Amino acid sequence: MRVLKIAALWSLLPLMAVLVGGDVAHAQSFNLDLGDGPGVTSTGRMIQLIGLITVLSLAPAILVMVTSFTRIIVVLGLLRTALGIQQSPPNQVMVSLALFLTLFIMMPTMERSWDEGLQPMINGDIDEFEGMNRAIKPVHDFMMTQVRDRDLELFVNMAKVTVSNPDDIPLRALIPAFMISELRRAFEIGFLLFIPFLIIDMVVASILMSMGMMMLPPVVISLPFKLIFFVLVDGWYLISGSLVQSFGGG
Repeated sequence: MRVLKIAALWSLLPLMAVLVGGDVAHAQSFNLDLGDGPGVTSTGRMIQLIGLITVLSLAPAILVMVTSFTRIIVVLGLLRTALGIQQSPPNQVMVSLALFLTLFIMMPTMERSWDEGLQPMINGDIDEFEGMNRAIKPVHDFMMTQVRDRDLELFVNMAKVTVSNPDDIPLRALIPAFMISELRRAFEIGFLLFIPFLIIDMVVASILMSMGMMMLPPVVISLPFKLIFFVLVDGWYLISGSLVQSFGGG
C-alpha cells in the first residue's frame, strides 16, 4: 500500500513542480478558479484550464524522461529486434516489464522524495515550495549519477548558465543530457546483445549456402536456434539483472 501511495504521489511531481514554480524567488501564484468570482474572467479561466490539461497530459512523458524507463525500453526493443521476432513479446508486455523494472530501480529515489519532501508537505510541516525542492532533489541526484559529463557539459554550455555546485545545475539542462546519456548506454548494451545472435545468423546462412539452399531465408532457420540459445543461457534473468545493476542496484 505504501508503494502504491508513493508511486501515485510521485506521478504528480511534474504537475506540482509546474504549479509551485520550482524557484521560490521567481514563483508566481497559480489559482485555478473555474467559478464566478471577482476579478476572474472567462479568458483567464480558459487559459488556466488549458494549462492544467496540458501539464496533466505531459506528466507521464516527463516521468519517462527522468527515470530509468528510457534505457530499459530501448534495450528490450533492441533485444526483440536481435532475436528477429517483431511481434513477440507484444508491446504491452515489453512496456509492462519496463515499467515494473523502472519501479524497482526508482523505488529508493521515490521513497526519498516521499520521506524528505512530499510527506512533510502533506502534513503541513513545510510549505509547498520547500516540499517540492526537497522532493525533486532525489530525482536530481539520480540523474546526476547516471549522466555523462560530456553530455551535461554540452547542455550547460548551450543553456549559458554558470554553476559552481552540481546541485545548482538546472533541470532544463540536466534532463536532456540525462536522456541522451541513457540512449547512448542503451545502444551500447544493444550492440552487445546483437553479437551472439548475429553469429548464429551467419553460421546458419553459411550452412544453407554450402548446401545449395540459397532460396531458403536464413532467418526462418536461425530463429528457433536463437530462441533456444536465449532460453538456455537464461536470457531474461541476465537481461533484467544486468539492467538493474547498470543503475547501481542489485
